Amino acid sequence: MEDSIINLLEQVRIEKPLVHNITNLVVMNTTANALLALGASPVMVHSPLEVREVVDISQALVINIGTLSEHTAEAMLVATEHANTIGRPWVLDPVGAGISAFRNDLLSNLLALKPTVIRGNASEIITLYNSNQPNTKGVDSTADSKDALRFGKLLQQHTGSIICISGNIDYILSEKHTVEVYNGHPLMTQVTGLGCSATAIIGAFLAVTDRYFEAAAAGVSLLSLAGELAAQSASGPGTLQLHLYDELYRLNADRIQSSLKIKRYAH
Repeated sequence: MEDSIINLLEQVRIEKPLVHNITNLVVMNTTANALLALGASPVMVHSPLEVREVVDISQALVINIGTLSEHTAEAMLVATEHANTIGRPWVLDPVGAGISAFRNDLLSNLLALKPTVIRGNASEIITLYNSNQPNTKGVDSTADSKDALRFGKLLQQHTGSIICISGNIDYILSEKHTVEVYNGHPLMTQVTGLGCSATAIIGAFLAVTDRYFEAAAAGVSLLSLAGELAAQSASGPGTLQLHLYDELYRLNADRIQSSLKIKRYAH
């Protein structure tokens, strides 16, 4: 698995894919810088009047519902429908799933469009499968990723999407395989937008391969690894974010082979 991730990272840096992000206002700068540090090229276009054209020229689409409005909700539906029409992969980040009927209705419509990948925290994944029992605290998780594993598998069966659950252990689920990621650091929970950055980075890997399960695993694991390495030099949340960009930029085969802690197994 490590060799596949290394090869995908090299491919991103060679191709510098354009990744279209319809994302939330809190994390827009964070995710753009994460994509640039990795080697991809971000574009952030939110108008329903131009998203089709931007999807046309992009290699992948990222949908992050963190700061919703009627305007951005319309843009998300227009963009994902067009991505499906022209065969572009797309990843959904269901930030704050369960906090309002408006958000839940949009998520229901987006799920019907069959995301290539869904990445969320444990509470978001549980709520996506069972919206009648939201267990979220705003946009923060109130559950452990292990608690969401059963719901993630059910959600995968229901949608056909690859499911990524972020937490103390990160899980990436397909119909036939699971990857567990043991990298990361508790300090990462004190910086907003790092889960959203993982979603955006998944988009970069989706852009360069049709092996979508491996792309999802690469995105999740390399963000967690970069956070763990950044924490070694950080004195708090501010310097963690500072060093995170540097670690994404510095990722290479040696660092991945020596520090990545993942396990892959078949169901």
